[in-house]
Amino acid sequence: MSSKIQITPFGGVRENGKNMYAVEVDGDIYILDCGLKYPENELLGIDIVIPDFSYLRENADRIVGVFLTHGHADAIGALPYFLNEFNVPVFGSELTIELAKIQLQKDPKAKNFNDFHVINEKTEIDFGSVTVSFFRTTHSIPDSMGIVLQTSAGEVVYTGDFKFDPTAAGDYQTDFARLAEIGSKGVLALLSDSANAENYEQPVSEREIAAYVLETFKYHPGRIIVASVASNILRIQQVLDAASKSDRKVALMPGDVESIVKTAIDLGKLHMPENVVVPLQSIDKLKPEQVVILQTGRMGEPIKALQRMANKQESKVNIEKGDLVFITTTPSHSMETVVAKTRDMIYRADADVKAIADEMNSSGHAAKRDLQLMINMMKPQYFIPIQGEYRLLDAHADFAREVGIPDDHVLIAAKGDQLLYDGDTMHLAGSVEVGDTMIDGIGVGDIGNIVLRDRKILSEDGIFVAVVTIDRKKKKIIATPKITSRGFVYVKTSKDLMQESAELVKTTVQENLDNKEFDWGHLKQAVREKLNHYLWDQTKRHPVILPVIMEVNQHHRRTKKAKPATPAESDAKA
Repeated sequence: MSSKIQITPFGGVRENGKNMYAVEVDGDIYILDCGLKYPENELLGIDIVIPDFSYLRENADRIVGVFLTHGHADAIGALPYFLNEFNVPVFGSELTIELAKIQLQKDPKAKNFNDFHVINEKTEIDFGSVTVSFFRTTHSIPDSMGIVLQTSAGEVVYTGDFKFDPTAAGDYQTDFARLAEIGSKGVLALLSDSANAENYEQPVSEREIAAYVLETFKYHPGRIIVASVASNILRIQQVLDAASKSDRKVALMPGDVESIVKTAIDLGKLHMPENVVVPLQSIDKLKPEQVVILQTGRMGEPIKALQRMANKQESKVNIEKGDLVFITTTPSHSMETVVAKTRDMIYRADADVKAIADEMNSSGHAAKRDLQLMINMMKPQYFIPIQGEYRLLDAHADFAREVGIPDDHVLIAAKGDQLLYDGDTMHLAGSVEVGDTMIDGIGVGDIGNIVLRDRKILSEDGIFVAVVTIDRKKKKIIATPKITSRGFVYVKTSKDLMQESAELVKTTVQENLDNKEFDWGHLKQAVREKLNHYLWDQTKRHPVILPVIMEVNQHHRRTKKAKPATPAESDAKA
């Protein structure tokens, strides 16, 4: 009897990053990757975004394990938050597991987790109705793997991040023979990387990129600041090799890169040329043409770190006149505006900017020809493009149709969609609610749409505070309302606006005091509404309005004495 299979994306579709896919086979749940994404501009103050685990919480007893493809944040970044809730085994290649452990060390709850299992391309794990195996892929980090779930209905194949590069060697090589073997056994569904699907031209080989990096190092007459993602170990290797060949020394800016480089060296995944890395504090003793500074930024993202360096906000090293900022990472389309602003900041700092992506078609992800080659090698019954915004998934879907996948066998999923194979066809059987969980500092999921809305208003229209002191028993206002504004209007040039606002607050408060059925909540709401209408009429802006009402008892013989507020009143006044 054929297995019942259901595939549900928890991230990674119609967005950049946050890869996480649940494959349910005969009731058991297999988690493929557990990644995060970095927030876009509208998520004010949010550090990272991870998948919503609500459905998995309700079905925690059915989770078999987590299977990781590679060590980038979009595949392993949410693992600490996941393992805080779910005690299940984690499987991945040697380097991937070590990088996952580094992620876990940042979380006090998850850092003691130790149910890790190192796999390689020869590993097969029998779970009864499913046998899980792996295959080598080429990406910008060594030990990248694709995952195969072999079931009685056929194989479910998840490529992870991949590209085909004939010049790749060692731990970066794709095992083409293994791909052909997988395709010959009968692939039911292929979940394939779409991150570079808009690119119709074949990316240059990493050998060509290495030569370009070396040429840049040899011919720039001054200091070079290299911006790279911390976990792009291939690019870091190219930087180290080029520095060694051009008689330069490399200094690492503080951040994730130090622990990642050490881990890669310890595992033999990164070769360190002799005497090429020097302490950051020693670069002042070197000539500018001898220096390379590697900047990866916090959490491995270098662009914002470059902004701080351009604005002279870094305590260690800043961008100076004559520097070359060499951007070796390829930012996503959603970061284009940020990158453009960063370039402008660098030029203002009297430095120059060069980016690999400006002159070479470089990517760690497959373009059209390689994507179609993967489909042809797998020969899947059903094709599910994943990892990318909708336009990328749609382009990849077109590529699949071009190589003969029937239109009704190409499925573009949204987060939470449940793609069910019932033994006859694979179709959309329903969906579960899967949102985004936002991480702000130590807060996990405590920032919702209302908080984000308030942050947006504060960032655009500022805050307007009205402070009033009242004697409720005597039904009178003790002191004239005090108005304070931040980020709304310049107070010194808006005296009339402030005075009128104070009079409006005074009138509104007095009306509420004269009301027999006095209510703190109603008073605050009335002040908000009156001020909101008035300020909109005068300025066409909607600041956050915060009324602060304080109560005192005024005695005949003595001065004012504050009356302790009841808990309910304290809450109402806050």
